[in-house]
Amino acid sequence: MEGTSAQFQTPQASLTSEQTHPDSHPVGVSIRRMRPEDAETCGQIGFAAHGAVSVAHNVPSEQPTLEFAVGIIESLLADPLADGFVAERDGRVAGSVFLAALTSAAAIGPLTVHPETRGGVGRRLMETALAEARSRGIEQVRLVQSPAHLRSLALYISVGFEVREPLVLMGGALPKPEAGSTQVRPATEADVAACNALCSRVHGLEREQELRRAIGQGVATVAERRGGIVGYSAGLGFLGYSVADTTDDLKALIAAASTILGPGFFVPVRNDSLLRWLLAAGMRAVWTANLMSVGPYQEPAGAFLPSIAF
Repeated sequence: MEGTSAQFQTPQASLTSEQTHPDSHPVGVSIRRMRPEDAETCGQIGFAAHGAVSVAHNVPSEQPTLEFAVGIIESLLADPLADGFVAERDGRVAGSVFLAALTSAAAIGPLTVHPETRGGVGRRLMETALAEARSRGIEQVRLVQSPAHLRSLALYISVGFEVREPLVLMGGALPKPEAGSTQVRPATEADVAACNALCSRVHGLEREQELRRAIGQGVATVAERRGGIVGYSAGLGFLGYSVADTTDDLKALIAAASTILGPGFFVPVRNDSLLRWLLAAGMRAVWTANLMSVGPYQEPAGAFLPSIAF
């Protein structure tokens, strides 16, 4: 995975490395707000934690380089929508978590704990993030969980999260555009209202802040058919998301993308026709994940590609 910090639009996948018994109370653990000087240490912990899972389960690491791991932390620290928290044990940083408030919903991640840490630190960080969401009046909280890490799955389920959608990260060369009535162009600020309405129709919520950021970065696109917007993408990649009326409209957005931001993009496994199209074009499945949420959730009423957050 390669990219600059400007490409980190949404929180990265969650990961923990400690026991998750519901009655565990970490001894000597304190939680505080993350500070800019924590970025290097928290990035090192994330890199080590993901690396340990990669080796244990023979899967690609979600944070393949230290530069990538530190870049995610630095980007989120600079994001006005995100709040970071650090867990300290005996005066040393043991882990961290971010909560990003995205309109009417919030996303948690990355949640990372040092591989050698035990004793409920991940649970304490997760409870802190959920409490922050409640303090803001946000009921919908989401994340993307790596199935390779069963402890994180157990932790998230134990604090109330439910698996909503199995995902697969697809990588490789993008399919070529197909002839059709759907046209794709760069998104502008004038498109925000129509995109908000589309996202609300499909997901029951708006993601305006992310869309505006993607427009500012020049990675957002819209799909039009018969003069109306039928889909949009806030960047095709690990950290972007896309929404469309139909799978064909989503295909048009994917094929029109100039590049993939990061190692690939997530596809809902239940959209088998989209997966078959991507596989037939030569793309490959990299690794699987689970979209999880706690609180209200609307089953998608259209086609979509989630980000690493949701």
